[in-house]
Amino acid sequence: MFVTLDTEKCIGCGVCVQIAPEVFSLDEERGVAKVIRQEGNAAVEQAVKSCPVSCIAVE
Repeated sequence: MFVTLDTEKCIGCGVCVQIAPEVFSLDEERGVAKVIRQEGNAAVEQAVKSCPVSCIAVE
């Protein structure tokens, strides 16, 4: 499982960080989420479903 996040679409709501903090964090300077560990886990699937702008992809 390889996780990517489209920072152009991200609105910085932080849901992904709350669900999978070992994979995502908030970039305070840009005000958007970022992937800190591209190897996903079971929580990432929930983060994908919960993202209001569908900017998380898993391959």
